[in-house]
Amino acid sequence: MDSGIWATWYDLAEGDKETYLGWLHKDYLPEVLSRPGYLWAATYEVTGGGSHMNQIGGILARAEDGSVGTGTDYVTVVGAAHPHVFFSPNVIGIDNPLATPHPELSNGTVQDMFAKRIGARTNIFLEEARVNGPEIGSRAPGTTPGPAIQMGSFRGMSPEDDYDLGAWYAQYRLPHMTRMPGSIRTRKLLSVAGWAKHAVLYEFLSLDARKEGFEATHERLALDDKEWTNLIINYTRHSPGSPSVGRRIWPAVEDWETEYLSR
Repeated sequence: MDSGIWATWYDLAEGDKETYLGWLHKDYLPEVLSRPGYLWAATYEVTGGGSHMNQIGGILARAEDGSVGTGTDYVTVVGAAHPHVFFSPNVIGIDNPLATPHPELSNGTVQDMFAKRIGARTNIFLEEARVNGPEIGSRAPGTTPGPAIQMGSFRGMSPEDDYDLGAWYAQYRLPHMTRMPGSIRTRKLLSVAGWAKHAVLYEFLSLDARKEGFEATHERLALDDKEWTNLIINYTRHSPGSPSVGRRIWPAVEDWETEYLSR
């Protein structure tokens, strides 16, 4: 079971994209996946949603803490058996001399490459709940998430908001995702470390499937003040760029599509 999720959002300067992403996908992530407990990794390029999502994004409150990274163009997501895999040793690095940082964090190459990321922001999450959609047959257990995702990361305005938020996911959003056309899987996540307290990771067959099956028929209800979803977006404060809508650029989607469409 891949119940640990390590997500990092970041931007890259135009001149650094090929160098950084090439190193990340050919060297760094394959080495990470060779370690015990690490199960899969993927990088998504954030493309943005449709017109309804643009309207929702303009309404959402944002993190006001200047220490929260503002990167929005890419998100790299790593799955592990459980969150403690990311802490022993620590994948982020810590100042406490009594704890063990990951040995690669002292590696000059890794430090130099990570320095190319602009506005990097990291969260480590624990899976709270998951539901499978109609397209779950396209994804083997414990493997890389689907070709397209939407990932929101946020916290409530007050502790009391979490009670309603939990009910909304349990009674409304997650049941809808079990029958949403184009939906592969949805995970509700809770933060172990990082600014956001909550996150949700939706997986779709494609960006078009997400727009047609999810945004146009369900997510747009956030714009109706008579809907429960509208209440939710008015008492949550989101990370910069959240929710991130994007397509998977590694591992290559083309290989997955060929296999899936041939069934």
